[in-house]
Amino acid sequence: MPELPEVETTKRGIERLLKNKTVESTIVHQYKFRQPIARNIGNILKSQTLRTVSRRAKYLLFNFTKGTLIIHLGMSGSLRVVSPNTPKAKHDHVEISFNDNLCLRFRDPRRFGLVIWTKQDPLKHKLLKNCGPEPLTQQFSAIYLKRVAENRTCAIKQFIMLNNVVVGVGNIYASEALFSAGINPNRPANSIDLDEFGRLSKSIKTVLRRAIRAGGTTLQDFKNEQGDAGYFKQKLAVYGRASLPCYNCQRAIAQERIGQRSSFYCQNCQK
Repeated sequence: MPELPEVETTKRGIERLLKNKTVESTIVHQYKFRQPIARNIGNILKSQTLRTVSRRAKYLLFNFTKGTLIIHLGMSGSLRVVSPNTPKAKHDHVEISFNDNLCLRFRDPRRFGLVIWTKQDPLKHKLLKNCGPEPLTQQFSAIYLKRVAENRTCAIKQFIMLNNVVVGVGNIYASEALFSAGINPNRPANSIDLDEFGRLSKSIKTVLRRAIRAGGTTLQDFKNEQGDAGYFKQKLAVYGRASLPCYNCQRAIAQERIGQRSSFYCQNCQK
């Protein structure tokens, strides 16, 4: 699944290419997604100008003249900006053509993504209104984490992946941040002290910023807005490195399931 760095990378590229462009036509080849696409979406978007593209959690917000198109990439979705004459691929389900010979295509083989139109403040939409703070903001801090973890006994890795605690810290980056902070992913959230939360919040910010600069993480289907794979995977310290030597101590990286997700950590460096 595309995580926050992948979505942020896509957001930045698309906004650079499509900001202030006007929709000329919309073609929907498949309306059945996690929630059906509105049948009149073509009429809604026609002649509207794209003012900005923003991100909240893993949702992309296309802010048009008269409302917002909310897009979620789901498990395997991607967005590409191409020429309208580019041959359609098998799973290109939505095509939005803009002036200046540019076309935004939404590809989603599994159709777990979302394309939703709203006239209201998108941050008040039911999908977004209960989201926790963005991890790269000042609001996300050691003091905040310590407060919300006070009565939480779940594993710290599960805790930082909860969308109402902090958005966008998916499985890959949770493993990487906990390793960087030297915290065992199995520890109960309420056992982490303020200094440890300080290291963890800093590590989360560092890992995510580094991944954004690198263009995301190359895993399975992810591509950025121009179809290029991200290349952060080669820099991962623990994720996907089960039984390989830890870069710090040379002990074998352990793998186990925590909260139904594969987790990777060093039992020596993350005691």
